[in-house]
Amino acid sequence: MRLALRPKDVAFALVGMALGLGTTAQAQTNPVVVELYTSQGCAACPPADIVLEELAAREDVIALGLHVDYWDYIGWADSFGKAAFSERQQTYARNNGRASVYTPQMIIGGRDEVKGSATMQVMGLIQDHLAQAGHAAQISVSLTPAGQGRMRIDAHSDVPLKPPVDIQVVRYLDTAEVDITGGENEGRKITYHNIVTTWDVVAQWDGLEPFVQEVALHDATPFVVLIQEHAQGAILAAARQR
Repeated sequence: MRLALRPKDVAFALVGMALGLGTTAQAQTNPVVVELYTSQGCAACPPADIVLEELAAREDVIALGLHVDYWDYIGWADSFGKAAFSERQQTYARNNGRASVYTPQMIIGGRDEVKGSATMQVMGLIQDHLAQAGHAAQISVSLTPAGQGRMRIDAHSDVPLKPPVDIQVVRYLDTAEVDITGGENEGRKITYHNIVTTWDVVAQWDGLEPFVQEVALHDATPFVVLIQEHAQGAILAAARQR
């Protein structure tokens, strides 16, 4: 976590070259979910936070920043850090046969892991997931306003889902600027994007019948609905409201 930082404009240029199409992307019916595990106390994380900022502007990607708490002891407690997000990252590590975790790390589609600042590898994995989406079992999820401060979740599957999958609701902040006055990033002012605040499993679903459920909106807070294999396997479908 002590890599040298690159200037922000260089990071943006690398992302742009990796995309091959600037900062815009075509809308996707089933975007790729990218989870960045990051920390305000990690000197190596700001370049990955910049990559996440660029991904957050894409329509074919759902980019989520999960701030962990295990670096808080080195002089700066992450204001967004949660033990639940550290545990989620640790579960991915166990699933992949590893005993340790690190920042910055990205998990793509619930399956592939990559260093969060490794721009070319990140973009290559995203493209792989987009290319594979058309060959996967057809599972879809959509969101529709239901009135009275609620949103309706509809999901459909062409095949039974065994074991049942987890339907999850993720809420996040669009952006926040933080003045860091301690730790490895002391003296920096960093703008974070798509900062996850809560991550909840709201139901399990076997795919035999269409799934319908309403959830409450929290003011203007954006949120994402994910369908993920149980015990943090592959993410099979996703939709967002923002």
